[in-house]
Amino acid sequence: MSKLWSAGDQNRDGNLPDGTGREDEEFVEAFTVGNDYLLDQEILPFDLKASGVHARSLRDAGILTTDEYENLLAGLNEIHALWKRGEFPILREHEDGHTAIELWLTEKLGGLGKKIHTGRSRNDQVLTAVRLYEDEKLNQVLARVRSCAEKLLSAGEAHASLPMPGFTHTRRAMLSSVGQWTGGYAELLIMQLEASSGIRGLIRKSPLGTAAGFGTTLSLDRDRSAGNLGFEGPLICATSAQLSRGWVELQLVQYLSGITLVLNRMAGDIIQFSSEAYRFFELGDVVCTGSSIMPQKKNPDLAELIRGKHALMDGYAATLSGIIRNLGAGYHRDLQLTKEPVIGAIRLALELLEASERLLHNLRFNREALEAACSSELYAAEAANKLVSEKGWSFRDAYRHVKEGKTKPEAGNPVERLREYTQLGSPGKPGLDRLRAWLERIS
Repeated sequence: MSKLWSAGDQNRDGNLPDGTGREDEEFVEAFTVGNDYLLDQEILPFDLKASGVHARSLRDAGILTTDEYENLLAGLNEIHALWKRGEFPILREHEDGHTAIELWLTEKLGGLGKKIHTGRSRNDQVLTAVRLYEDEKLNQVLARVRSCAEKLLSAGEAHASLPMPGFTHTRRAMLSSVGQWTGGYAELLIMQLEASSGIRGLIRKSPLGTAAGFGTTLSLDRDRSAGNLGFEGPLICATSAQLSRGWVELQLVQYLSGITLVLNRMAGDIIQFSSEAYRFFELGDVVCTGSSIMPQKKNPDLAELIRGKHALMDGYAATLSGIIRNLGAGYHRDLQLTKEPVIGAIRLALELLEASERLLHNLRFNREALEAACSSELYAAEAANKLVSEKGWSFRDAYRHVKEGKTKPEAGNPVERLREYTQLGSPGKPGLDRLRAWLERIS
């Protein structure tokens, strides 16, 4: 098959000794294409959307007639219908989805199909499609983050009066509560939601019309095409397009890593607190597995894999950073390799968020174990505070008095002790109502 960048069908075997040209050519094609043609099945609908907007720009510039534009648009819509049915193949010899689209249009519409590439390069074509893909997938990720935060808040609200020990250095420290535990993780996810505006601003800059990274002499309205794509505006300088490739993706994956790190730490707590040593939490059988040799085992595998797979997210970020490091302005073939880690990272984020939702849905709190674990040492700091507030001692003297055992902290009923905490964010007043209001304000 003739490549889009070649002069036509050529047999280059004659230029190489011993007739090895075809073997070399097949190897180079497989090596340079990699699995790009497979990845492009995922971004194909976004490529089609960008192609439709580009065709509209060509019509507006007088390069296409209205009839030509409408025929191209009908062709793009037909490809989309084929893709939805799983009937639009992208082959390795196509190299990528962009070529597959153009070849299909050319076969269907003849010379008109060749006009779709006027005024653009595969460089701005792939970058536009990837940014559209990222924008849509980010919305899906954020919806999942919101759902996880809501599940945490609901769990905290349902168990607002349930005390639990708080830990520092993995040792029992002070009185905490289920509301405080759930609220802490919910707040981190809410902050991630709020921070999404920054990454959205990076993604929603249109590269379309920058062509190979230097613009074109054709009068294509890049501001209008950006609006038609649903972007906030265009990347202003054409060279920014290729400079941003991988750079924006790195920041998106680092943002996703911030989300999965919260899930990683939450899963770690759930693993610890559901163990036989604590029994604070109980996990449903559906999110656990057994042992092939020990009949009594109930292993928190879902939580362990949520914890472990965060490392894969960091791996995607490291890959992107490594690929774009030392790349100067302009396009480099290395940039092709940035597509797989960002697609993998988005898939992973969605998978871990869904797994976390299911984990939370199958999480129960053991009131008896939690209350029993709220022993007197949890109130040592509060015993010192009582000497400060009631007797006017300095905190350091009060601290030493309790430390030396001259005043013994008393546990009492931990549910009643929760009511002593009236400060915002404390075990008895974790602020779940304010967290929910904050979550609802974030669009």
